[in-house]
Amino acid sequence: MLKEAEEAQGHKLKIVVCVSGGGTNLQAIIDGISNNTITNAEIIRVISNNKTAYALERAAKHGIPSVCIRPKDFMDREQFNQALLHAVQESEPDLIVLAGFLVVIPQEIIHAYQNRIINIHPSLIPSFCGTGYYGIKVHEKALERGVKVTGATVHFVDEGTDTGPIILQKAVEVEEGDTPEILQKRVMEQAEWELLPKAIDSIANGRLTVENGKVRIQGGKL
Repeated sequence: MLKEAEEAQGHKLKIVVCVSGGGTNLQAIIDGISNNTITNAEIIRVISNNKTAYALERAAKHGIPSVCIRPKDFMDREQFNQALLHAVQESEPDLIVLAGFLVVIPQEIIHAYQNRIINIHPSLIPSFCGTGYYGIKVHEKALERGVKVTGATVHFVDEGTDTGPIILQKAVEVEEGDTPEILQKRVMEQAEWELLPKAIDSIANGRLTVENGKVRIQGGKL
């Protein structure tokens, strides 16, 4: 998988990160590469569907090339999808990371990059996931349901919504008095910013594969 992480040695995993907002998970990846939590990898491009996304400023600050591709700039969704596909293809990435990217990934990209697209979702899949569950909405629903534990999941992207093979999960406790915003921040700090770099590092160093729709980890644990 991932061409055995490009033979794992002598080739840095080339990553395209797709973002829509503040880019805190993008920052976690940048920091992970900087402090060697993530090894054998580099971000070659950031793609946003929102020209005011702070994530673009984060990219610029660290000298990472970026591009904004907005659906409203195209006649229809098909044209947008083709532009997005082109932006990805011309970058020639080994891995695409969806870090808070609030756009449905076109089937053409999913098929072209099978088991090479990962997403971070702010819940313990299969809870609070699927169509309509994104961003702060996930935490609102978790609090409405009264769960005592939530968390985050990193998974490969397939044709469904949050249905691809699960790579990593981490639980986070819900505390008395939590608001959706407080819970969102805790899940990011305690789970998302830890899981995403760990998953990328594992892929970059050839420590996991996908077999029969499930992730197999070298040694059984990351």
